[in-house]
Amino acid sequence: MRFWILISIVAISGLSQGMLLPLLSMLLEKHGASSSINGMHATALYIGVLLISPFLEKPLRQYGYKPMIILGGFIVISSLALFPAFHSFLFWFFLRLCIGIGDHMLHFATQTWITDFSPSHRRGRNLSLYGLSFGIGFSAGPLLASLIQFKESLPFFLSSLLSLIGWCSVFFLQNERPKESEQSSSARTFDRFVHAWKYAWVALLLPFTYGFLEAAIHAIFPVYALREHIVIEHVAFILPAFSLGGILFQLPLGLLSDRLERKRVIAGALLIGSVSFFGAYLFRHFLVGLAVCFFIAGMFVGSLFSLGITYMADLLPKHLLASGNLLCGMLYSIGSMIGPFVNGLAIEYGTNNNFFFTISAILFLSFLLLLSNRKKKVTH
Repeated sequence: MRFWILISIVAISGLSQGMLLPLLSMLLEKHGASSSINGMHATALYIGVLLISPFLEKPLRQYGYKPMIILGGFIVISSLALFPAFHSFLFWFFLRLCIGIGDHMLHFATQTWITDFSPSHRRGRNLSLYGLSFGIGFSAGPLLASLIQFKESLPFFLSSLLSLIGWCSVFFLQNERPKESEQSSSARTFDRFVHAWKYAWVALLLPFTYGFLEAAIHAIFPVYALREHIVIEHVAFILPAFSLGGILFQLPLGLLSDRLERKRVIAGALLIGSVSFFGAYLFRHFLVGLAVCFFIAGMFVGSLFSLGITYMADLLPKHLLASGNLLCGMLYSIGSMIGPFVNGLAIEYGTNNNFFFTISAILFLSFLLLLSNRKKKVTH
């Protein structure tokens, strides 16, 4: 019951995020905001994540998982309900930042809780279901956003109502706290970050890589498509192929990583993902070939975030899991902010095809770094 309640909360959170991105973009465009302002506005979510991250570990250890989820959920629900109240760029930016803070509190607590109570032989399965639930919710978000055609405030109210239902279910859970050791209880947050990075840096790079990849695909591929005269209908066919591949193979890859050596599964996924994006360059003039390459890439690297958390939990002792999960969220956000910028520069100062080369290169570099890491996991 505990696991499925946490999974349902994550799915509703994904739905809210998936709704908010296109909905606010459409509303800001409707109210006359430029595309650059629109893009800057979207970074508020990630800024919120980075701002709150250094302050979350101590209260989690002191008060436990349940209060953190309740507070984070309350911030998200309140912010969603307040969007229709004012049509102000700055007010919406502040609310978006608050949602980044609340969502990160919620995800940090649920993520750490799941990694804490999951045995190693079921960790890949549990965290893949975590990623799958968020992915399904996120993919369904634009459908909720489309309700704007009936009433502008309807998607916000429905999303806050669904979040409220999921939030109420948390009250049925019994609170728990992260595992502590004598060393970790006296260590500062920064020191725990350093120790978590020392033991699991290669696993922590995977959420960064996924954030870089996902944001670059959704933000820069439409730009590439316009420059290459690919029609909008084809873009709407190609981009979901990547998401669909990630959703369909999230659980199989998680189960496979439980049965085989996790490092080998992740290394294989990174290599196939890198080759797939190079293949997308070769098939760039063929719609079906391009969509197939994006689908195959989604199959193998669409699970990088959950696989990265799983591998991180394998490498870290229990008392450092909270620090590791915080670093995962921070690195994912940094990757999401850097990805579109780096790929945009690659296209602006090179050729349009640098879009594929940059993504293929970052995946291949992650593959090489993973293979170069010879450290054994610490004892739990």
